[in-house]
Order: sequence, then C-alpha cells, then structure tokens
Amino acid sequence: MTQQQRWLTGFYALIAVVALVATWSQNLAYFGPDQTGDAGLAFLNATRVNPASRSITVDLLLLLLAAVAFMFIEARRLGVRFVWLYIVLGFMVAISVTFPLFMIARELRIAKTPELGGAWTLKAVDVAGILVVTAAIAGFSWFVLS
Repeated sequence: MTQQQRWLTGFYALIAVVALVATWSQNLAYFGPDQTGDAGLAFLNATRVNPASRSITVDLLLLLLAAVAFMFIEARRLGVRFVWLYIVLGFMVAISVTFPLFMIARELRIAKTPELGGAWTLKAVDVAGILVVTAAIAGFSWFVLS
C-alpha cells in the first residue's frame, strides 16, 4: 500500500468514526425514553417537517443512490466482497459510516492489485480544497449538533 493510500484510508476511517458518533448520538437522543408510539414512523415524519428538512433528506437520498450505484460497480469491477452488507448497514447504521468503510475496502483491494487502480497525485490546490470543505462541513456539523 502506498503512502497516499494509507493517508486516504486513514481519512476514510476518521470520517466513518466521526459519522458514527455524530449520527448515533442524535439517533439515541431521538429514540430515547421520551419517544412514545412508533418511533421509526415518527423519525420518518420528522424528515418532512419543513422545506429545509425535506431538502436535506432528498439531497441525502439521491446522494445515497449515486453512492450505492458506485459501490456496486466498483465492488464488481475490483472484487470487493460483501457489497450488500455495506448497503444494508448503510440503511441501518448510516451511509456516512458504511460508504467510507467501503472506500477503505476498495483501497485495500486496489493495493493488492495495483493494475486495477492506477497512480494518482493531488495538487496543492486539491489538498487545500479538501481542507476547506472539511473545515466547512465540520463547522456546519458542529452548528447543527449544538
């Protein structure tokens, strides 16, 4: 595995861990002792509360659809096993957790068979862009969760 692949898999792992904590801290709070009745249906209805919640819900669902298509294609192309498990757990846990885990499995598979991947390098502007987007997402996530 190249140094770039190690950094990338570490980045994906960090995203998966942060996503697990961030999503499930909220899920557990939502489904806590104050929840009465059908909590699953109440959760789904909460995604429809206002135009902002509907917008972000549809946005994430369509992103999920693109991610699922990508995961199936890459799993078949590279021989990544258990693609259905990533998909099912994406619905049960959070796609923001399982998609980075799939990407780690993908990088590990590419590392075993380099001719499947191909070399790549990021330019300084790419790294800067990723850092800016990461900071923006972290900041907005903090705002949403606090």
